[in-house]
Amino acid sequence: MARLTALAGGAAVALVLIATPVAAHEHPSGITDLVTPAVVRLEAVSHVKITLLDHIGELKHVDRSYTLPFAAGTGTVINPDGTIVALRRLAVNPNNVAVYAANKVFAEHHKVKIPGDYAKHHVSDDLLDHHLQECYDVGSDTATCIVSVTTEITAFPNVSPASPDGYKVKCIKAGPDPDSPAVLVPLTPATGGVGMPTAPLADKVPEQEGAPTNVAGFLGRPGPNVKETVEIAHLGKGGVAGGAGRPFADPEKKTDEPVKLGGLADKGLVGAPVIGDKDGHVIGLLVGGGKDGKMIGIKEVTAVLAAAKVVPRRGAIDTAFEAALTRYHTQYYTEAAPGFQRVLELYPGNVVAATLLKTSLAKRGGPEDQGTKKASGESRKSTPLWPYIAAAAILFIAAGGGAYLLWRRRTPERQTELPQPLAAGPPLDDGANQTVVVRRSQPFQVVPQQQQVMTAPDPAIKYCTSCGMRLGPAHRFCGYCGHPIET
Repeated sequence: MARLTALAGGAAVALVLIATPVAAHEHPSGITDLVTPAVVRLEAVSHVKITLLDHIGELKHVDRSYTLPFAAGTGTVINPDGTIVALRRLAVNPNNVAVYAANKVFAEHHKVKIPGDYAKHHVSDDLLDHHLQECYDVGSDTATCIVSVTTEITAFPNVSPASPDGYKVKCIKAGPDPDSPAVLVPLTPATGGVGMPTAPLADKVPEQEGAPTNVAGFLGRPGPNVKETVEIAHLGKGGVAGGAGRPFADPEKKTDEPVKLGGLADKGLVGAPVIGDKDGHVIGLLVGGGKDGKMIGIKEVTAVLAAAKVVPRRGAIDTAFEAALTRYHTQYYTEAAPGFQRVLELYPGNVVAATLLKTSLAKRGGPEDQGTKKASGESRKSTPLWPYIAAAAILFIAAGGGAYLLWRRRTPERQTELPQPLAAGPPLDDGANQTVVVRRSQPFQVVPQQQQVMTAPDPAIKYCTSCGMRLGPAHRFCGYCGHPIET
């Protein structure tokens, strides 16, 4: 019965040990921390170099350079090398910057009034107007302007201390519309063996109307005074018919979510990842603006990634961070702290990991720490099984040894028989065999010692000088001990 009890207890402990990691691997609902380390601020500018060939008077070459910011928003890193998914509007300037440069250089050099915008204009002087129109037509043989346009996109990661220069990226694939997804790759891939944190992408968009989501992005360059902005939103009814995107709608009708998210998009949240509330994966990107914020689904994002032949991949930072994050959100702060420390070793600037590490250290061993509760509960309520097994083994050995000793004690033992001196026999001849056989067939009887009476010894009687045994007249050796007899 004891063996069955021990086996049952061992099986129960094994089941608990097996089941614990499985339960701990499940992500709690509503977390955005899986994504926010991979959110970046994107800023795009167009650099224009223009040379005006002035043929009106003396031939002159007028060189000018202009830097034209055209977009700012949010992107999401989906590969440790720094590859980003964002929107076309954040990577491709929709305006004709060559026209803008022509207006500027003509207005500055010829001292005429031309609006500094992206539209083509006319001036009153026919000759100047002719040269201006030829400057707009930069692809013709008679063009009076030589224009070079380059686009520079900078990604500012969510790191501490803040990166003042970020890293440069270029667009390798984008959809046809401003709110279509775009793929941006770094000009110089992220250095180091582990790269950058990445965000996990979902397989599909939740179909349920009113499904909760979170939108995370930056309203400015990340820094001590600019943290990531996270807004709660709910998916409305509808899909992506006509490329319009899926609307947002508050099921309780307390907030006008399209207006709220449209305003945030205009402030810099456009292109931000929309995070599913179930597992914290990216289900789409925020698009629109003004009073109509919407979402394009993850299927459109993955389609552009496939067209660009880019495979989303997670790295060593993400593995370590996800393990620590799971323990943190299940309130195992003692176990979470080393995990976040490991993340910071791999990627020292991880702002989210540093913040969560600080909280974990503050709550470690406290009343909220489930690891401490579990350890104290086990120490009070239960003891590990191995001491019971060891004690049972010791008791079993002790019982067996006691039974064996008891059995040996009850078994009769033969008493040691002490030899008796041989009775004096007839004298032996000189040629007789002197070998004496000692027999111990009779047990030695202890005779109470009697008081001896001192008498004079008989001179005819001889005794062995070694053992004191009485000897016969013809004995040459003691019949008891074999000692030779002195004659």
